Amino acid sequence: MSDVTVASLHVGAEGVMEKRACETLEMAIDGIVGDRHRGPLRECWEGDKQAEGTQRRNERQWSAISTEELDAITRDMGLSTPLLASTLGINLCLDGVPDLSRLPRGTLLSFPSGAVLMIEEYNPPCSEMGAKVAAEYASASGDSLDSNAFSQAAKFSRGVVGIVEVPGIIRVGDDVEIARERLPKWLRQ
Repeated sequence: MSDVTVASLHVGAEGVMEKRACETLEMAIDGIVGDRHRGPLRECWEGDKQAEGTQRRNERQWSAISTEELDAITRDMGLSTPLLASTLGINLCLDGVPDLSRLPRGTLLSFPSGAVLMIEEYNPPCSEMGAKVAAEYASASGDSLDSNAFSQAAKFSRGVVGIVEVPGIIRVGDDVEIARERLPKWLRQ
């Protein structure tokens, strides 16, 4: 993929869903310095792969969405103002990747500093985020928003989550190289 850039960056403190905008993110091997999702482990929640409360490997060290996906969700929900990545608790908003949410596990995002992020999985919309969006945004028609509207609109465009493969600094405006996982040479023959 060509012409992919970092549109905005966000970091969030413990206990706060929304993330504040920043110009750089320091990516450590266990996640984003200063972000609530940093760490090698996380606790499972209801509906997760393992039982609620189970400690597991943290595959959610960072999250990303594209400007194109935000625009589509805004349009599909009929919002009067654009939906922001910071409102959704997203760390990286990329421009130039309309189908970021559909990139497969193992896809690598590389940045000029040498930082490399690996996609682990799709980031599904949740009911808690739907209630937050319904409370903070208005529809263009003036009708109140249903708390399920976000989950429906963002069903296939909520973004991705992943791990830090190589530490480094990510800056707003950075070019991003996207490389889908490639099988080892011995498997391709």
